[in-house]
Amino acid sequence: MQCVKLPISVTVEINLLLVAVTVSALVTRLCGIHLPKAVVFDEVYYGQFLSLYMKQVFFIDESGPPFGHMILALGAYLGGFDGNFVWNRIGAEYTSNVPVWSLRVIPALAGSFCIPLAYLLVVQLGYSHSSALGACVLLLMENSLIVQSRFMLLESVLIFFLLLAVLSYLRFYKAHNSSFRWFWLVTCGVSCACGIGVKYMGMFTYFLLLGLAAVHTWHVIGDRTLSHGKVVVQILVRFLALVVLPVIMYLGFFYIHLTLLYRSGPHDQMMSSAFQASLEGGLARITEGQPLDVAFGSQVTLRTVSSKPVPCWLHSHKANYPVRYENGRGSSHQQQVTCYPFKDVNNWWIIKDPGRHSLVVRSPPRPIRHGDIIQLLHGMTTRYLNTHDVAAPMSPHSQEVSGYIDFNVSMPAQNLWRVDIVNRESDREIWKTILSEVRLVHVNTSAVLKLSGASLPEWGFKQLEVVGDKIYKGYQQSSMWNVEEHRYGRSQEQKERELELKSPTHSDIKRNLTFMAKCLELQWKMLTVKNEESEHKYSSSPLEWITMDTNIAYWLHPSSNAQIQLIGNIVNWTIANLSLVVYCLMILTYLPRRRRKVEDIPQDSWEQLVLAGVICFGGWAVNYLPFFLMEKTLFLYHYLPALTFKILQIPIVIEHLYIHVLRSPAQRKAFGGVILAVLCSVYMSYHNLSPLTYGQPALSSDELAALRWRESWDILLRKR
Repeated sequence: MQCVKLPISVTVEINLLLVAVTVSALVTRLCGIHLPKAVVFDEVYYGQFLSLYMKQVFFIDESGPPFGHMILALGAYLGGFDGNFVWNRIGAEYTSNVPVWSLRVIPALAGSFCIPLAYLLVVQLGYSHSSALGACVLLLMENSLIVQSRFMLLESVLIFFLLLAVLSYLRFYKAHNSSFRWFWLVTCGVSCACGIGVKYMGMFTYFLLLGLAAVHTWHVIGDRTLSHGKVVVQILVRFLALVVLPVIMYLGFFYIHLTLLYRSGPHDQMMSSAFQASLEGGLARITEGQPLDVAFGSQVTLRTVSSKPVPCWLHSHKANYPVRYENGRGSSHQQQVTCYPFKDVNNWWIIKDPGRHSLVVRSPPRPIRHGDIIQLLHGMTTRYLNTHDVAAPMSPHSQEVSGYIDFNVSMPAQNLWRVDIVNRESDREIWKTILSEVRLVHVNTSAVLKLSGASLPEWGFKQLEVVGDKIYKGYQQSSMWNVEEHRYGRSQEQKERELELKSPTHSDIKRNLTFMAKCLELQWKMLTVKNEESEHKYSSSPLEWITMDTNIAYWLHPSSNAQIQLIGNIVNWTIANLSLVVYCLMILTYLPRRRRKVEDIPQDSWEQLVLAGVICFGGWAVNYLPFFLMEKTLFLYHYLPALTFKILQIPIVIEHLYIHVLRSPAQRKAFGGVILAVLCSVYMSYHNLSPLTYGQPALSSDELAALRWRESWDILLRKR
């Protein structure tokens, strides 16, 4: 047998420009990221969640989805961080157990790889490699992007996924016959999901790409060279990759998040009792072994389903309403009933059968069903839950709720309540511990037991007001309650019952929520539960971002003037604004002329210019304009995704002017000189601001004062 040697050749193309800008990006973003070894600005915020991830303790961050935190947690995990650090102030020195380099390396890598992505994106838009190199140079020397990349922050990660999503879609759109075409579409969908998973701001670019994809799909539908079957396949694949896949991945982020964080934590009380019971420790430890079915004679705590203003429990104590309030209105002077935001023995109530005197559970227990009439007896004071036609103290349009005291006046007890199980599956549903959401309707007046949200004055110990709402309409969480802690009462004597109320629960029943139920509840809380917004020293308005009239001091050395400031390259920002104006003027000039059949530029160049505008001008607009509608504390770093797209527009406008507007060699030569001068100015601005970007070397007070190029900049000068 003769052995035949087959020649095999492998061709590798290396773009040296791309390699060079990537290496430069890694140098500017990665070098010295372990310094300073102290908490820098929002690291104090993200670090708290990082420690909870390391300890697998549940938390809620209402500012965004969990994927960004998981990315930061990956760096912490790879660095061996145990989560033991107190994130209580900016500037706190990191202890030896905190792997500073590992915590910061992923954002730094993401910021670095944004540069080659920008190069490829400009080339994919149809512009020259020189323009792509120009975009990279401008981004390389953008001080604000460098600062945001070098610390445990998420903007660089967000920008990376946004650029990757845009690049992937363009590769898909232009690769008509490539075998990798569908790979790029899937990559686009994955990148969009990751961008949204890092911060909700990623949705702006996602909607931009969806709109662009919708226009292109409309063109596919109108392409008569394609059969009906191929058109349907094209539409279906786009829908699966750009809509279904991101939704699945978004749910996947929450699945991983909830799987990892299975322990009870500081944010438990924001969640429902059922959610809390699914976590290890906390409420799960307290409620382990509780009876599932609520029965006549059950001893229960009733928690409001609503978490606004705070989660709380139906409560009463040995204190009466004042005979007269400060405004002169009178009360029943009966025992106060409130909602108390802490666990307490006075939160316990006994559910009594109105037709029996017994306060214990029969054998076998008689479960309470939807529509049953009950009485609620306060466990420690033996007063019945009552409401009547007396105005509530803080909400005079509603009825007062009280613990009934017979003062021998014409005010009879009205203490019968009908159980209305809101989330029932049948009309004879049994009231379930933790799982059932119950509305208590007063039999005599049809008023609904409701948390008003108002705080009582000093005489009510600042606890929350509970009222009888007669004008109740629709679904209101503040009028729904669930049994959280539950035991079957066994003692008839009051002294024995008091001891029983203070003892732990017994039976052995386990309950769990499905993933989707937990995911939907967590998502709802993230969207609806907001922290109190307060003015921050470095907060700013979107109008201040355009001209960079604001900055943020990220870190100050404890003994010198060394500091890190979020300040952008002012030359970059100026020419980016100018390029935006020039692009708008070009479009406004070309549009009416093309309508009049005057074609100043070829059709291909026009389509190229429009597509570049959709990506760059559109990317800037969708990542900037929505902030004018947001009622939240805003900072300069919110502008960085929009700034990135705006900088990408600069070389595109320059190349278009150079090729299609400037005709004579003299004009082009002069224009080239201007470009060179601008690039030198960009470098000088970057170089001068570098001490504020990297935090070293420390400058003198006079040198720092010289860098205050705008009066509105707050550069810190240490007094000696």
